[in-house]
Amino acid sequence: MNFDYSDEQKALKDQARRFLSDVSPLAVARKVLEAPSPGFDATLWTRIGEQGWCGAAIPEAYGGFEFGHVELCALAEELGRALAPVPFASSVYQFSEALLHAGSEAQKLNLLPGIASGERIGTLAFSEGPGVLSAGRISTRYSNGALTGTKLPVTDGGIAHHGIVLALGDAGPDLFLVDFSGNGVTRQAVSTIDPTRGAASITFQNTPAEPLGSAGKGSGSGLEQLRRIHDRTAILLAFEQVGGADRVLEMARDYALERYAFGRQIGSYQAIKHKLADIFVKNEVARANAYYGAWALASNAPELPVAAAAARVAASEAYWFACRENIQTHGGIGFTWEADCHLFYRRARHLGLVIGAQRDWKRRLADRLVRRVAQENAQRSEA
Repeated sequence: MNFDYSDEQKALKDQARRFLSDVSPLAVARKVLEAPSPGFDATLWTRIGEQGWCGAAIPEAYGGFEFGHVELCALAEELGRALAPVPFASSVYQFSEALLHAGSEAQKLNLLPGIASGERIGTLAFSEGPGVLSAGRISTRYSNGALTGTKLPVTDGGIAHHGIVLALGDAGPDLFLVDFSGNGVTRQAVSTIDPTRGAASITFQNTPAEPLGSAGKGSGSGLEQLRRIHDRTAILLAFEQVGGADRVLEMARDYALERYAFGRQIGSYQAIKHKLADIFVKNEVARANAYYGAWALASNAPELPVAAAAARVAASEAYWFACRENIQTHGGIGFTWEADCHLFYRRARHLGLVIGAQRDWKRRLADRLVRRVAQENAQRSEA
């Protein structure tokens, strides 16, 4: 089985890299980072919307281009490589995928065309502070068609037009669709480790909301729906992380070739060679798991939950490791504001936490593997 991109997908990826090299150099991310109100680059977001990337995996019936999820993965890899300061992950990987997976036909027809064009921004609001998400930790409530409670932090919550919110309904946790421009919504920016991806605290006070598809119609299945959405998001984020980790390896390699110590390039020293080799190995492991995840996502394979968790764990570890070793390779200037190392360091930490910490995904991977083995054993026994 060939898990590599097709020739057409490689052409799309190359075109995306050239485009982002022109319109989104690292200076764009640094400009957003140093702005008084950091969050995203509106001009870059408009240009990306004009390219049609936001609708890559959205069916034509809902205003998208229906390229496919593998094509979306290729775009995600290049966006991660460019460190693009845009709400692509929140709007496309989370909000769009949630609507496609669980939304009603009316909700898809109403919202997906705006998401596909980039004119509207969506996000997913599920966290209420640090800690592992569970039904007992949800205080936001839905009653009589309205939400009351606070979500914190919500990535891109300060700029999103719509959100899908996890709240307690009559039967338990469910997902609800909210217009963030509606009544009773209060937003306040919060500081995070990566200001190039803005975050907010969002408070709802009797805010009009509607159940997402059938998830909120008294089923209490919101947490399970959220896990399935996060599985899809995890694979797309893994490609962003792989793209970023590859760019970091190139940064470390280039610096090792241009920096001299004791009359030699530092890249000629065994200690630096080992660092670069270790980064490369972890990146390749992450890439293999991400490709497997892309196949599972595109084919909606039964292996999707395991593939998503494996991709999430491997990519988070690879990106974080690459950023640490890159700073060490750069030596005394590696941790300074003027160097670009910290831009990727910040993004690696953000992506590693945005849908749950790595330890939670490791636990999820172990549970899913145990469950799959038990099912296979049961099938053998029946046979």
